[in-house]
Amino acid sequence: QSGLIDGTVTKIDESAGKITLRHGPIKKLDMDEGMTMVFRIQDPTMLKQVKAGDKVKFDADRVNGELTVTKIEKTK
Repeated sequence: QSGLIDGTVTKIDESAGKITLRHGPIKKLDMDEGMTMVFRIQDPTMLKQVKAGDKVKFDADRVNGELTVTKIEKTK
C-alpha cells in the first residue's frame, strides 16, 4: 500500500499547526468513507508548501493519539 491519500486542502491554520483536508477513505485509520477533517501537521514547514484549494496527496497516522499528517505533496 503506497499510503498516499488524495485530498484537497480546505483550510490552513499555521499558528495552531493544523490543516483541514477533504479526503477519500483512509483504510489504515479505519475510515471507510471520505470526509473533511482537521489534522495536526508533523512538520510546520509542510504548511508553507500548500494553500487552501490545492489538490494534494498525503499520508496520515496517529501520533500521540492525534491524527497527524506525516507527509504532503501538491498534485497537478
